[in-house]
Amino acid sequence: MANNQSHYLHPEGNISAQIDTYHHDALSPSSSSPFSQYKCHGLWYSAILSIPALLFVLYLGFHLKKNIKKLRHRRSHVMITYYILLWFSATLNLAWCSLQVWQCAPGEELSWNLLSLLTALGTLCLEISLVAFLLQENYTSGLEALAHTFIVSGLIVGVNILIKAICVFGFHVPLFTDGETTHRGKWALWTVDELLLTCTYGYILFVHYSTWRDKLPPRPAFYNYVVVMFVISGIALFGCGLAAIGLGFGLWMYSLVVICYHALYLPFVYITFLSDFFQEEDLLLDNAYYSEMKDAGFFDSDLE
Repeated sequence: MANNQSHYLHPEGNISAQIDTYHHDALSPSSSSPFSQYKCHGLWYSAILSIPALLFVLYLGFHLKKNIKKLRHRRSHVMITYYILLWFSATLNLAWCSLQVWQCAPGEELSWNLLSLLTALGTLCLEISLVAFLLQENYTSGLEALAHTFIVSGLIVGVNILIKAICVFGFHVPLFTDGETTHRGKWALWTVDELLLTCTYGYILFVHYSTWRDKLPPRPAFYNYVVVMFVISGIALFGCGLAAIGLGFGLWMYSLVVICYHALYLPFVYITFLSDFFQEEDLLLDNAYYSEMKDAGFFDSDLE
């Protein structure tokens, strides 16, 4: 009876506790509010990532029919392979950008990590294979060069993704969870990852400006790509190093690089390596039309 009496002595206390509990549940991250799912970064962050990725996929889809005709006509195994890989990476990247809410949604940790690994697999395979293609001494476009490129890049990417999968699923390192900002293992792995990329791009630039530059392909667009990627990798490396020692500025810098990478990298690859291939035939056709019109005397009045 004493317990029962004490239970009814202060009903206002229980009401106050219930109100506090309700207020806490209403403001907690697990609330059913439709905006609570964006608690990791916010709606604007998801929009900044998703809109460029969506626009690029729509652009690829708009030119898909025309590009497939050109690929069939010219039968370049290298361009066909990279075009398929670009589509694969762009689709996964769009899914990754659009499903940022999985980072915070309960029960979606496995799905988010798998999606992040697949997205990293696609973009890293594209990036490493381009680097491997650059480092070939004989710049060719046949099946032999393509096979050699993807054997080397496949081994590198496979080891990289395997290490990340072991860290994520074996040692529970929150590699792809942005809410975890103080995990030393996470930043140590990303620092090593960015260090290897920075050294690779730095090595290509070193060879380009040395006496061994003849071993690299004589195409300026390749080196513009390498310069940009060297700068991006260097900034990401610096940001990871600062984040590893607990500086918030490093986390902000790395997050900015992630946004730029997922929003702009694939369009940058398309403009640098594929757009000329798809436009070259149109330019040749325009030049042919211009020559025919010039021979027919359409521009004689302009000369007078």
